[in-house]
Amino acid sequence: MTAIVALPEASARPAPVLRGYRFELVKLLSQWRIRLLLLACWIAPAGFVAVVSQQSALPTDTVFGRWMHATGWSGSLVVLGFSCAWVLPLLTALVAGDVFALEDRLGTWRHLMVAVRSPRRIFVAKAFASLTVILLLMAGLTVSGIVGGLLAVGHHPLVGLDGHLLAPADAASTVLLAWLCVLPPTLAFAAVGLLGSVALGRSPMGLLMPALLAFVLQLAQLLPLPVTVRFALPSHAFLAWRGLFTDPAQTGPLVIGIVVSLAWAVVATALAYWLFLRRDFTDLAYEGSGRRVVVAGVLPLAGLVGLSVAVVASATTAEGTGVEKATVESSLATAFAHLYRLQTEQLNRPAVTARHDGLAHPLHPPELTENIATPPPCGLDDPAGPATAKSVPVPAGFVSYSAAWERWAAKQHLSGKHATPDFANPEQMNRYTWYDAHHWELPYPGDPKIYLPSEVPGAALPGSEVD
Repeated sequence: MTAIVALPEASARPAPVLRGYRFELVKLLSQWRIRLLLLACWIAPAGFVAVVSQQSALPTDTVFGRWMHATGWSGSLVVLGFSCAWVLPLLTALVAGDVFALEDRLGTWRHLMVAVRSPRRIFVAKAFASLTVILLLMAGLTVSGIVGGLLAVGHHPLVGLDGHLLAPADAASTVLLAWLCVLPPTLAFAAVGLLGSVALGRSPMGLLMPALLAFVLQLAQLLPLPVTVRFALPSHAFLAWRGLFTDPAQTGPLVIGIVVSLAWAVVATALAYWLFLRRDFTDLAYEGSGRRVVVAGVLPLAGLVGLSVAVVASATTAEGTGVEKATVESSLATAFAHLYRLQTEQLNRPAVTARHDGLAHPLHPPELTENIATPPPCGLDDPAGPATAKSVPVPAGFVSYSAAWERWAAKQHLSGKHATPDFANPEQMNRYTWYDAHHWELPYPGDPKIYLPSEVPGAALPGSEVD
């Protein structure tokens, strides 16, 4: 009798996660769309900042746009503000929102399952590959905007949102920190993109989920929602980074926004992972299930918003819309005090310092913060006392310019018994005070160079008080 020996079956091991990650990263970087995005993110911001910084009309309706002539750091912040509104959500949609749907469109799930033999490792590899590409895109936006601004304008102090002046080194660290603080909300939108890509399959709606969420949240920010609701939205950190540029820094709302964004990133990624392990990979025409999207996607995220609102309400004292008389009064007093000190320094007038001793000074003009209910964090204003402005010599190349402007000023009835208010042309007067305050070293904001009185645009127009 012949004995039959059964051979042990060879067990196929799943492919290593690192090998799958490299494979997915190469697949993403080989797409022409991703290559164009990388090229645009590493080049376009530098070109935009360099060109706009040299224009006469600045984007003054944007945060830090009016200072693009004064310092190179403001250009990067303008790019950051625009990126938070539209660019970053669109980038996450094009990368994370398509990383799983691409396999559905190409019908390659069965081949991938045979090669990797582990749905869990496929999800991890694709998630980390998309995260890597998103980080490369964000790094490009950051570096390009900073380099373009520094090359075009220079490494100069930055005026904060409340008027206080940040030294170049402080401006550099704060700008980098601001870019780092928008990473958590970007991860939240990327996680929503993964969820849409898994849940909706080859349907184009999965690709649009991060962009659609960004649009809905933009509308929500325009509504008079309670402050606890606004803090509980994943897009709040896209706005809260601006608090870093006040004195003192408003870090409370920023920390809340970062925590909420990270919670969204974790929950949305977990939901995408759960759906991915339970989907049917044999259906080549899989386009997702609307019921599954609502039950396993929309409802859990809505519940997360409700939970975040409850936690924020219990952990903070914020009520209503967050706009209170004392808060607004203190904020305005701080901003005007900082701006007044900045203007005083630029005009070479006696310095104004914060008063800490609580004493009145009847011989000096009243403070800007006099009679307010809540003193600003920087303290009450107090003139430093009699002082004389330091005389700064006019640069050799602009001695003739200074003389021409002095001759112009002598004809404008600025003082004496024939002094006439608003007699001088306002465009010329603005430039005269600007040149003198900046020691004939900087052109007037919006001008390409320092002008002579006759070269000023609108110089032929009379003053407002001249008939």
